[in-house]
Amino acid sequence: MAFHDGLSRTQQILLAIFCFPLLPFYLCYLCFATSEEDKGQPDSLDQVEEGAVQQSNRQRRLAARAEEGTGQEISENPRITAQAAETYNEDHLPGVTYEPKRNQITVEIHPRHSTSRSKKKFSFRKRTQVFPEWPGKDNEGFQDDGEKGSRPSKGQVLYDYPWDKSSLKTIPIDLTQFQELDAYASKVNVRNSVANLVSALLQKAHSDLEKVRAIWMWICRHIEYDVEGYHNHDKVSCEAADVLQSGKGICAGYAGLFEEMCSIAGIQCKTLSGYAKGAGYKPGKVFKGASDHAWNAVHLDGSWHLLDSTWGSGCVDDAKKSFTFRYNEFYFLTHPALFINDHFPEDHSWQLLKRTLSLQQFERDVWYKPAFYSVGLTGTSTATSVIETENGKATVSIVSRSPTFFLCDLNGAKEQCFMTLQRNGMTVEVYPQEVGTHSLDIFAKPSKSKEENYSHVLNYSLVCRSVDKSFRLPKVLIYPVGPSWLSEEKGILEALPESPIIHTDDGRCVVTFTRTSDLDFFATLDSDTSRTPEDVRRRHIWTTRWGTKVELKVHLPHAGAFALHIWAKKASDPGSSHCALSYLISCPNKKVTWPVFPQSYTNWEDAFELVAPLAGVLPANRDVTFKLKLPGADRVSVECGKSRPLRLSEDGFWEGTCSTSGGSTVTVRMAKGGSNTFWSLLEYKVESH
Repeated sequence: MAFHDGLSRTQQILLAIFCFPLLPFYLCYLCFATSEEDKGQPDSLDQVEEGAVQQSNRQRRLAARAEEGTGQEISENPRITAQAAETYNEDHLPGVTYEPKRNQITVEIHPRHSTSRSKKKFSFRKRTQVFPEWPGKDNEGFQDDGEKGSRPSKGQVLYDYPWDKSSLKTIPIDLTQFQELDAYASKVNVRNSVANLVSALLQKAHSDLEKVRAIWMWICRHIEYDVEGYHNHDKVSCEAADVLQSGKGICAGYAGLFEEMCSIAGIQCKTLSGYAKGAGYKPGKVFKGASDHAWNAVHLDGSWHLLDSTWGSGCVDDAKKSFTFRYNEFYFLTHPALFINDHFPEDHSWQLLKRTLSLQQFERDVWYKPAFYSVGLTGTSTATSVIETENGKATVSIVSRSPTFFLCDLNGAKEQCFMTLQRNGMTVEVYPQEVGTHSLDIFAKPSKSKEENYSHVLNYSLVCRSVDKSFRLPKVLIYPVGPSWLSEEKGILEALPESPIIHTDDGRCVVTFTRTSDLDFFATLDSDTSRTPEDVRRRHIWTTRWGTKVELKVHLPHAGAFALHIWAKKASDPGSSHCALSYLISCPNKKVTWPVFPQSYTNWEDAFELVAPLAGVLPANRDVTFKLKLPGADRVSVECGKSRPLRLSEDGFWEGTCSTSGGSTVTVRMAKGGSNTFWSLLEYKVESH
């Protein structure tokens, strides 16, 4: 009902008398506005290019009116008319840069199912988005007449930040249900027109979600990144028809084609622009100037959802200037709290977050690469991209949903990264050996993965202001260090100490663990600074076994940092042994000089135990006390020039003394099974006079 219908007759007459003097002014304004629209003069400095765009728009309006008269419907689609420059990230995910002033994105908006096309324009110049003035509700939402606004509707579902770890996507998707549709869309080969391509895809796609999925999959499988166009802006076109015909595009081309295909399919879609952590990105980068990337938002189930078909299609090798199709599911309907990590829209409302992030926070946050989530990682202890050392050390912890393998390196080398595993994650301590700014990279893969390669998940910029010279990691140390789920999987259980670093002032330590029943193992003591030969260092470890229980005594040959490695394999496995457990042993006491343990022979059996003497080198001209437990032995003797028997005590130990004045070696022998034959068990050296 019109406003004046509710007035009395007298009120209507008074209203007419009052408004009549304003009629000439209204008519003049109307004529002036109509004249300006018909002129179509742009306000841009580039009058020729933008004039051509507006002339094209007028032609489409005339065509629309003509076809409306015949009852036909025209699908007017957004066009990206910019000549664009592009970037691609370390995972080879491209982006786009719009040149200021000369380049402009023009988007024409129309109702989803209306044949009457009311046209509004979005104009993107430099970093400023100019949106049309929509009536009511702060320029938000869809109006009663069905027209699409420039921003998410008031009823739009917004999401919490940080990510709540619930789902990677905003719509629950069972990818197995899309297998048939994905396979069909990947095989469709229509290039003559965008409309015909969409028609072919819709033969198998019926719901709005299926339509979007089919369009997404086709673009990701068939449009390759235009590397040449990125390097030569004059040769690139972002028109949907051109991208389809050539099979190539930069991000604006991907986004424009996606939007036009959605429009034909009856899906509301927008092209968004903003900053992306792409080519040339380094932690802590400050974003400024023109936007450098374009992506899409689609309207499904009453809400907007985000996707990036450019970054979903493949990767670019910058050195070879070539593109490789490598599908990435992560960027399809991505959760906004994850999407904001590497996509920052110019209009903050398109973050689709309850509390939007500032550009400064976007710059400050560490970039969680897509593989971070596909591997099954959920968070880190350090969320900023730039970290600083404290007292020469920096620490980063990562949380995972399940056991995961990790690799870490600093400036391409692993020697300064001390990594330990937990059941659901890992911790790495980094010890830079030089002040300055360093690059810390972290790689990961699921523990059950059969792939040999690790995925790059994180990159930090590490600022070191002081170096801890007192702590140095051996280059030979094998990671991860310390007991973990991995050492348990390899047959080393209940290992003690639990700490991965063993500090000892007197140069001695003990490691105990339980082994699985079919496990063969041995231990090595490794160092990249020791002058002690490797075979001699092994004799600084004494192994005692009691069934599945194992004890390792370690006496260091000198002060320093050593890596204790326990190598293991199943007895039934014909392959070689692998490192099952590592410890870092640190001894600062330069007075430490322990001798080797005695040489043992193959007759030394499990359950045999040496109590004394432990030193493999005995003093000359001394009476030395021996104490051993040798289950099953009938007789035991010690020989140094002549044989001296040991006696079996009530507590089961063979004990006695032997003088070292009779020769240069001392040998412990045993007879068992009623035999008179003695077998050599241990051999000691006697110090020279």
